Amino acid sequence: MKIGEIAILGAGSWGTALAWVWGKDGRQVSLWSHDAERAARIQATRENGDYLPGLKLPGSVRIISELADWTRAGLIVFATPSTALRQVAARLREANGNVRAVLLSCVKGIEHGTGMRMSEILSELFPEQKIAVLSGPNLATEVVQNFPTATVIGCNDAECATSLQGTLGSPRFRVYTSHEVTSIELGGALKNVFAVAAGISDGLGLGDNSKAALVTRSLAELVRLGVAMGGTSQAFYGLSGVGDLIVTCYSERSRNHTVGKRLGQGESLAQITQSMKMVAEGVPTARSAFECARHLKIETPIIDQVYSVLYEQKKPTAALEEILSREQKAEEL
Repeated sequence: MKIGEIAILGAGSWGTALAWVWGKDGRQVSLWSHDAERAARIQATRENGDYLPGLKLPGSVRIISELADWTRAGLIVFATPSTALRQVAARLREANGNVRAVLLSCVKGIEHGTGMRMSEILSELFPEQKIAVLSGPNLATEVVQNFPTATVIGCNDAECATSLQGTLGSPRFRVYTSHEVTSIELGGALKNVFAVAAGISDGLGLGDNSKAALVTRSLAELVRLGVAMGGTSQAFYGLSGVGDLIVTCYSERSRNHTVGKRLGQGESLAQITQSMKMVAEGVPTARSAFECARHLKIETPIIDQVYSVLYEQKKPTAALEEILSREQKAEEL
């Protein structure tokens, strides 16, 4: 299967990083921004100063603001915020009804109200298209420093996954394949909620023992809810489960960890979000995950406390005390 030109929807840090990764080797890439002024500025300066200042985009990357200008693309990559995916995908369908490309979701989230994964939204809007997902411990700022990075592409079509692997992989951006689409998406989405919790732990100054225990129990909770939502337990121990969980919970570059840390230090969510240019996906996903857990009757104490801090104005210290006061029991993995 020949991919040809790559089109990336979303000119945030991740979309820009992917455009750089795939464009620096000479691949033809179109990077779409919903903001026409920003698109023109990036095209003129070859730099996305709002998200990755100092990074020069290769000449093979063109910047566009019209969704209809994608008839040549063999691969359409979604790198929008999760809350915008449905709207942007619907606009794409309306602007370019003859979409024949493979669709690749790099969006990490769960839709509020429906509990749908991002690939499920795309399947609903583009029922005839081949759809794949990409996830893993992939901090954009490190990817564009050309640090070795591993990621995983999930697709129900093995031939399609292998073709994407050959097209998108490189020695510094190592791509694995898997048929575990559901687990890959849920791992990438749910870990953001636990990263907020890890950030709160750091903001409260609780130390390494506490954080190690928190991350370990977060993994157990991720697997428990993920399996109930259709994932496979073993798959959550891969790149998009434990791999992404580790980097997002421990890295100061993680925006979800940053939100949690600032909450732990006493700032309000409104103060934090107003000061950030980028979206912290753990915030909307906490609400979606909380609702999914209630619907499925799954015990999720960490998600519950993160939800309470984000949406019920519970003090982080009170959330901590409630976690610690839970009944002691046998360890369950």
